[in-house]
Amino acid sequence: MPRKILALSLCLFPTATLADPPAARLPAKEKQLVIVSFDGAHDNALWEKSLSMAKRTGAHFTYFLSCTFLMTKSDARQSYKAPGQKAGRSNVGFAQSRGEIAIRAGHIWQAHLEGHDIGSHACGHFDGKGWSEADWENEFASFRTSLVDAWEKADKPEAEPQGWADFARNGIKGFRAPYLSLSDGLMPALEAFKFTYDASLVTKGPGWPTTADGMPRFGLPLIPEGPSHRRVIGMDYNLFIRHSMGVENRKDSARFEERTLAAYREAFRKEYDGARIPLQLGFHFVEMNGGAYWRALDRFLTETCGKPDVACVSYADALPLIEDARKKADRSAF
Repeated sequence: MPRKILALSLCLFPTATLADPPAARLPAKEKQLVIVSFDGAHDNALWEKSLSMAKRTGAHFTYFLSCTFLMTKSDARQSYKAPGQKAGRSNVGFAQSRGEIAIRAGHIWQAHLEGHDIGSHACGHFDGKGWSEADWENEFASFRTSLVDAWEKADKPEAEPQGWADFARNGIKGFRAPYLSLSDGLMPALEAFKFTYDASLVTKGPGWPTTADGMPRFGLPLIPEGPSHRRVIGMDYNLFIRHSMGVENRKDSARFEERTLAAYREAFRKEYDGARIPLQLGFHFVEMNGGAYWRALDRFLTETCGKPDVACVSYADALPLIEDARKKADRSAF
């Protein structure tokens, strides 16, 4: 099995928290939000591909970055130790060279300047279900330090853009937990590091973000898929497991693409013609089954983002739009 697919096979989400989507509360004809995010955000070729897709379709994305891709393995032995792990360990690997780090940091900065949302996917992609608040804070501190120091780790400190340090320290507002795996210590640690939203839940269908834990919490929905319309998490890896049991199958790539596009269309149509609940779709920086899921995404955004009353937005973009719609709903109730 290729190394990237083997690493990604860790992401079956065995401990994902399944939540009931909050009941629709907003007026039926608010904008239909489509929120697309990418976990890992490492492969530089896919950075270029996703940024090009965004320009063509008018979409804004959220990139949940794993911080070990901003350090080499040699760096990590000195500077990164995940809770309960030996120093220098990562479930998803590291940058292979300093030049790779420089290119990746450039893509992160380009995405930031173009209005995309850079979020945290922690560092080494470890399961935090048993982590304490202090453990999560340790991981968040490692993430922040790795982002602040990215240009030094690339051996190009002179190339660091003006404003990078402030962005690295204060501009990361969203989080998605590796494996969508949570613990009681997570929310206090998110608050301590001044995150403004979490996107680590799974919901039974599209839902509004919950606010019961003191900040908005988003969940990837279960959506109908395939001939039987059996529900699956709206994320490329889960489709990869459904379609080919997690084994790369390029021969049937076109068929998987069509099934995926049909599922996206059906999930979108239900909300667009109904209560206009945001539709969230998740992806990784790995093109599984011959790129079937990225091609389906490209086609879906191309045909969807230009529709009337549709906004293809990041999580950061979505928050004020949802809050504004809720205020309108509250005013209309009196």
